[in-house]
Amino acid sequence: MGSLNDAMPLVIPVFIPHEGCPHACVFCNQHRISGRAGSSPVSPGEVGKIIALWLNRAGKKRTGPAQVAFYGGSFTGLPVARQEELLGAVAPFMAEGQVQAIRISTRPDYVDPVAIDRLRRHGVAIVELGVQSLDPEVLMASNRGHSAGQAIRAICLLRAANLQVGVQLMVGLPGESFLGQRRTVRQVAALCPDFVRIYPVLVLKESGLAALHAQGRYRPPTLEQAVARTAWMKNYLAGRGIRVVRMGLQPCPELEEALLAGPYHPAFGELVLARLMLHRTRRALRGVPAGEKVRLSIAARDRSIFQGIRSANSKRLRQMGLLERFELVTDPLQPRATLRIIALPGRFAQASERMGALAGNCYLPLAENPRSRKGHVR
Repeated sequence: MGSLNDAMPLVIPVFIPHEGCPHACVFCNQHRISGRAGSSPVSPGEVGKIIALWLNRAGKKRTGPAQVAFYGGSFTGLPVARQEELLGAVAPFMAEGQVQAIRISTRPDYVDPVAIDRLRRHGVAIVELGVQSLDPEVLMASNRGHSAGQAIRAICLLRAANLQVGVQLMVGLPGESFLGQRRTVRQVAALCPDFVRIYPVLVLKESGLAALHAQGRYRPPTLEQAVARTAWMKNYLAGRGIRVVRMGLQPCPELEEALLAGPYHPAFGELVLARLMLHRTRRALRGVPAGEKVRLSIAARDRSIFQGIRSANSKRLRQMGLLERFELVTDPLQPRATLRIIALPGRFAQASERMGALAGNCYLPLAENPRSRKGHVR
């Protein structure tokens, strides 16, 4: 596959909420999610203005390629003329070399060879699929309107066309168990998408879930449950070389005003990363005897997730008697989300030797037994 990941791209978002999608999934209220409640469809002229604005803002500071991203709707479900006018609005910027690629999001059942050929001709390089789940019963309960087989076929078609593929998954769909969710993640990983986004299910006003929740027929996961499940997903996918590029919805006033229930937090992704870091830290310190000390090294930008929101991780480590067993240092050259153990000079030589592979960057897996953990990583 062609790579657009050598440098951090400038992603220019253009929202087309619910365009091209005739289905009413039980969780969906795209106008609220995108912050475009009550707005009319974006015109080609507006697309051009949005692109110009973002390019001007970035100016000479931009080092990576620019991508225009059509979010919020099912792009390939739009009438062909509408697809052509939106893609055509980007064409002048691509011809001038100001924009290098287009990315779109769509439904699995709206992907076929004809649609893929149209996308490629207009410079689309990345397609994000709203897969959400590969559990047939969960898809039916969520009124998705497509099958797991269609999702798998769409991923395979896009990969065969040498397009980058992103997969969107959700946590907490109706009828979904943690075991079933794990099965979905394993199936998705086996299909080798280029990246994944993970969104917790929220109960929003004017959505099908709002009625089910009011009737007591749907109970969303708690924030703790959603964070724990997402942490497992992130860890599993990362261990197989699949990037998780987002966890949690982008906060906006419209979303928060429409929220009725569910595991919402404006820093949901940071909660997940902090949980993973706490788990790795506990694993790393497991063999350090009381009274001994090691040095833990983290990436310079990871100090906040090491400490946790409101220092939750630090407090937990203190409660467990582990805070005194290490000193923390940061390394600007260390990869993010890694933990490195360094034995202090003249101390802890035997224990350091016992740790073996932990003496370096380590990606420690989460516990994988959902029955014993009940969906949590403690």
